This record gives sequence, C-alpha cells and structure tokens, in this order.
Amino acid sequence: MSNSSSISHLLLLPFSDRQELQLLHFCLFLAIYLAALLANGLIISTIASDHHLHTPMYFFLLNLSLLDLGSISTTVPKSMTNSFWHTRAISYAGCAAQLFFFVFFIVGEFYLLTVMSYDRYVAICRPLHYESLLGSRVCVHLAAAAWACGLLNALLHTANTFSLPLCHGDVVDQFFCEIPQILKLSCSTSYLREVWLLVVSVCLNLGCFVFIVVSYVQIFRAVLKIPSEQGRHKAFATCLPHLAVVSLFISTAAFVYLKPPSISSPPLDLAVSILYSVMSPALNPLIYSLRNQELKDALRKLIRRCFQKQ
Repeated sequence: MSNSSSISHLLLLPFSDRQELQLLHFCLFLAIYLAALLANGLIISTIASDHHLHTPMYFFLLNLSLLDLGSISTTVPKSMTNSFWHTRAISYAGCAAQLFFFVFFIVGEFYLLTVMSYDRYVAICRPLHYESLLGSRVCVHLAAAAWACGLLNALLHTANTFSLPLCHGDVVDQFFCEIPQILKLSCSTSYLREVWLLVVSVCLNLGCFVFIVVSYVQIFRAVLKIPSEQGRHKAFATCLPHLAVVSLFISTAAFVYLKPPSISSPPLDLAVSILYSVMSPALNPLIYSLRNQELKDALRKLIRRCFQKQ
C-alpha cells in the first residue's frame, strides 16, 4: 500500500448535504441496524439453546445469521457515524479493513447459501440418505469451507485493490468502500489484475448459482410428486424462504458488479447497494422465521424462559 501513502483519508458518498436529512439517515440506519442485531441475535440464541434445532438446516441458518451480523456491522455503523458527525471521511487503513471484512462476510454468505441449497436438495430428494450425507462432521466441514472461501476472497481482493496507486481523487462514490468504486480511483493499468480476479470470482459464483438453480429444479420436481397437500406445503415452507434470500442476494449483488458502466450512476449504485448490504441482512431473519413454525415455537419457548427467570 506504499504507493498510495500520500492518501491518508478517503471521502465516502453522503446521503444528503442537508443536516436534517443526514440525521434522518442516521435514525433510519440505526433502526435497521438494531432490528438486524435483534433478529439475528434471537435466531442464533434460539438455535443454540434448543436441542430440537440442532440439525443441519438450523446449523447452517445459525452460520448465516453470524455472517449477516458481520456484513451489516462492517458498513452501517461507519455510515451512521459519518451522518451523525456530518463528515464523509474514512481513513485509508479503515477503508481497506472495511472492504476486507465486507468481502469476507458477503462471499462467505454466498457460498453458505449454496451449501444450504444442497442441504434442502438432500432433505427432499434423498431423505433416506440425509443423515449419512449430512452428518455433523460433514456440516462443520461445509460451513468451514464457506467461511474459508470468504476469507480467501477477502485477502486476494483487498491485497489486489489496495496495491494499486490511487490518483483519480479521493472520493468514493458509495457509502462504504466497495471494489468497483475503489478501482475507479486507480490510474494504473495494473488494475486489470483485480478485474481479472473479479472475472474469476464471478465465474466461480456463476458455477454456484447454476448449482443452486439445478438443485431447486430437482427439489420442485420432487415436491410436486408428493401426494399429500400437507406434505407439499411443508416442503415448500422449508425451501421458499431460502429461495427468496438467494434471489434477493444474488440479483442485487450481481447488478452491482456486472452492470455496464453506461447505466451506472451514484443514486442507482447507492440504492442497489443498500438492498444487498443493508436490507438483506436485516430481512433474512424475518424471511426465515415467517414460514418456519419450528423456529417460531422455539423462539416463544426461549422468550418464555427468559421472562420466567426474571
């Protein structure tokens, strides 16, 4: 990073130049952040405390909540602080750290969602082999692989991005440090290294996306063959929340990283980035809990126990 040592701070994109709207942004982000902390925290506590939920599906859901907490905590607190103090600055090292942790949690979440689609495929299409294919050791290894992929991607992308000289100003057209916006500040042709790394990452992610699609094609074919309506309803109840989370996450993230420059604009980039970096971690617990009766029953028991202890 020595070739950019002359830059000590970068300027993030403000939501508004007016103080009143900055305070409104602070309040809205604070409400969303607290809701995400509460919802994901409740899911983690409920799954960890109820032995009936110690199954592969809920183990992966617990990991998803941890990744959601990490990703939203990487971007939102800094944005709220800047709005509250009416500033745009983030230190160069802070920007690098923010990008590292954001890529770590986001990529880890995508690979975990891929693992969760495999879990649903085995549960519905090969139920007799579920315990043998997804034993406790296998689940731990799959979750660890998702976290490790996130870590590897974060190391490679951060090292590549922040090894580039930044000489096109210090203004980042986003409310947090994001790879495409940092690359716009580079004046070196060596930025093509990061572009090629992004291409490789996109190809790998496309492979995961194809795997998810094929898994759900097989799942829906199997579900439609279930003779009882109650059985079909139960199967859809466990699959549709995951499919909704995957669709929201992939569609918004793909738009950010794959859209042509001709349709790029700060307001559009800002709106889409909020969807996948802020709203997705906040909405995931709600999406999963609404159609999951087991999780709702376990949550009621946990809340009841907490009140009884008081």
